[in-house]
Amino acid sequence: METRFLGIAELTRTPSVAVVVDVMRAFTVAAWAFGRGAEKIVLAESLTDALALKARCPDWVALKDGPPAPGFDAVNSPGLLRSLDLGGRTVVQKTTAGTVGALAVKEASLVLCAGFVVAGATARLLRQRGCDAVTFVVTGEEGRAEEDLACAQYIARRADGGGADATAFLRRAADSRAAAELTEGVRQGAHPDDVALCLELDRFPFAMVASREDSLMVLRPYAAPSPADGTPA
Repeated sequence: METRFLGIAELTRTPSVAVVVDVMRAFTVAAWAFGRGAEKIVLAESLTDALALKARCPDWVALKDGPPAPGFDAVNSPGLLRSLDLGGRTVVQKTTAGTVGALAVKEASLVLCAGFVVAGATARLLRQRGCDAVTFVVTGEEGRAEEDLACAQYIARRADGGGADATAFLRRAADSRAAAELTEGVRQGAHPDDVALCLELDRFPFAMVASREDSLMVLRPYAAPSPADGTPA
């Protein structure tokens, strides 16, 4: 499998297959939202668009980065989101990096959004689809976020049938700038468990596929095939 690892600004053309990685915290939060029963997640272009969608559909759950704000129901924190009952709900998500990365590749034929919590399912789906070339979009820190790059490289190795020991990759993420900022309270709208939750390998059994639905980019869980006996998970 041919792989490229690019920051959002480095996307000069639309890839055929894109895996958009935001470990801390957009796509860990998205996975938790599905784990708490959400039906779908609408990826908003801006905070204004998120609020407009919420105004149009008051029963939708709007969340954003940073501290709580008027009009929003939740913040981009897995530790805070995990206590919500989202059964059957639609979530509107706008974050600094993750949602921006997904929208940047919205014309790709296959867009997956990922973090460590869905790494295995994402790799299995790439193998199932027989993807020959995959662009991994490293969303954080203009493509240099160590936690996102580590996760992307780990998924690529698993998708390519290589060794699946996650220890070194998770250590890189744990030692990242993002992890330090969350631990030290630099980032607002956080929970003390956020870093640990972002580093839970394969916490959820599904991949997350984003696609155009009418004028919106919508993320949904996708049941990835179970690993066959004797093959890497």
